[in-house]
Amino acid sequence: MDRIRNHKKIRAKLSGTSARPRLAVFKSNTSMYAQVIDDEAGTTLASARGADAKKVGAEVAKAALAKSIKAVVFDRGGYIYTGKVRDLADAAREGGLTF
Repeated sequence: MDRIRNHKKIRAKLSGTSARPRLAVFKSNTSMYAQVIDDEAGTTLASARGADAKKVGAEVAKAALAKSIKAVVFDRGGYIYTGKVRDLADAAREGGLTF
Protein backbone atom coordinates (compact mmCIF):
# COMPACT_ATOMS: atom_id res chain seq x y z
CA MET A 1 0.00 0.00 0.00
CA ASP A 2 2.84 2.42 0.75
CA ARG A 3 4.37 1.97 -2.71
CA ILE A 4 1.04 2.62 -4.42
CA ARG A 5 0.49 5.78 -2.36
CA ASN A 6 4.01 6.98 -3.17
CA HIS A 7 3.51 6.23 -6.86
CA LYS A 8 0.30 8.28 -6.95
CA LYS A 9 2.14 11.24 -5.42
CA ILE A 10 4.92 10.92 -7.98
CA ARG A 11 2.50 10.63 -10.93
CA ALA A 12 0.60 13.72 -9.78
CA LYS A 13 3.79 15.73 -10.30
CA LEU A 14 5.25 14.29 -13.49
CA SER A 15 4.00 13.26 -16.89
CA GLY A 16 5.58 12.15 -20.14
CA THR A 17 5.20 14.22 -23.28
CA SER A 18 6.07 13.48 -26.88
CA ALA A 19 9.17 15.68 -26.50
CA ARG A 20 10.21 14.08 -23.20
CA PRO A 21 8.47 10.77 -22.48
CA ARG A 22 8.33 9.01 -19.12
CA LEU A 23 10.61 6.08 -18.25
CA ALA A 24 8.46 3.99 -15.91
CA VAL A 25 9.88 1.19 -13.74
CA PHE A 26 8.08 -1.80 -12.26
CA LYS A 27 9.54 -4.62 -10.16
CA SER A 28 7.95 -8.02 -9.71
CA ASN A 29 9.35 -10.85 -7.61
CA THR A 30 11.27 -12.23 -10.59
CA SER A 31 11.66 -9.45 -13.18
CA MET A 32 12.28 -5.76 -13.79
CA TYR A 33 10.17 -3.92 -16.35
CA ALA A 34 10.90 -0.57 -17.97
CA GLN A 35 8.72 1.34 -20.42
CA VAL A 36 9.15 4.63 -22.23
CA ILE A 37 5.65 6.14 -22.31
CA ASP A 38 4.13 9.14 -24.07
CA ASP A 39 1.30 10.06 -21.69
CA GLU A 40 -0.25 12.63 -24.04
CA ALA A 41 -0.86 10.03 -26.74
CA GLY A 42 -1.23 7.15 -24.30
CA THR A 43 1.32 4.98 -26.10
CA THR A 44 4.32 2.91 -25.12
CA LEU A 45 7.28 3.87 -27.30
CA ALA A 46 9.86 1.36 -26.04
CA SER A 47 10.03 -1.36 -23.41
CA ALA A 48 12.29 -4.00 -21.92
CA ARG A 49 12.11 -6.65 -19.24
CA GLY A 50 14.35 -9.17 -17.58
CA ALA A 51 15.80 -10.40 -14.32
CA ASP A 52 18.94 -8.21 -14.41
CA ALA A 53 18.25 -4.51 -13.82
CA LYS A 54 21.41 -3.37 -15.61
CA LYS A 55 20.54 -5.31 -18.75
CA VAL A 56 16.98 -3.98 -18.70
CA GLY A 57 18.26 -0.40 -18.40
CA ALA A 58 20.66 -0.88 -21.31
CA GLU A 59 17.97 -2.54 -23.47
CA VAL A 60 15.37 0.17 -22.88
CA ALA A 61 17.98 2.87 -23.63
CA LYS A 62 18.91 1.12 -26.87
CA ALA A 63 15.26 0.78 -27.89
CA ALA A 64 14.56 4.44 -27.07
CA LEU A 65 17.59 5.69 -28.97
CA ALA A 66 16.48 3.64 -31.98
CA LYS A 67 13.31 5.78 -31.99
CA SER A 68 15.33 9.03 -31.56
CA ILE A 69 14.39 9.48 -27.89
CA LYS A 70 17.27 10.91 -25.85
CA ALA A 71 15.64 12.78 -22.96
CA VAL A 72 13.14 11.16 -20.60
CA VAL A 73 11.49 11.80 -17.24
CA PHE A 74 12.30 9.06 -14.71
CA ASP A 75 9.33 7.52 -12.90
CA ARG A 76 10.63 5.22 -10.17
CA GLY A 77 7.15 3.80 -9.63
CA GLY A 78 6.99 4.49 -5.90
CA TYR A 79 10.09 2.42 -5.20
CA ILE A 80 13.02 3.76 -3.20
CA TYR A 81 15.85 4.94 -5.46
CA THR A 82 18.34 2.30 -4.39
CA GLY A 83 19.39 -1.19 -5.40
CA LYS A 84 17.78 -2.46 -8.60
CA VAL A 85 15.98 0.79 -9.40
CA ARG A 86 19.26 2.74 -9.19
CA ASP A 87 21.08 0.09 -11.25
CA LEU A 88 18.43 0.31 -13.97
CA ALA A 89 18.62 4.12 -14.01
CA ASP A 90 22.43 4.13 -14.14
CA ALA A 91 22.45 1.62 -17.00
CA ALA A 92 19.90 3.70 -18.92
CA ARG A 93 22.08 6.79 -18.47
CA GLU A 94 25.16 4.89 -19.63
CA GLY A 95 23.12 3.71 -22.63
CA GLY A 96 22.57 7.32 -23.72
CA LEU A 97 19.36 8.51 -22.06
CA THR A 98 19.38 11.77 -20.12
CA PHE A 99 17.23 12.44 -17.04
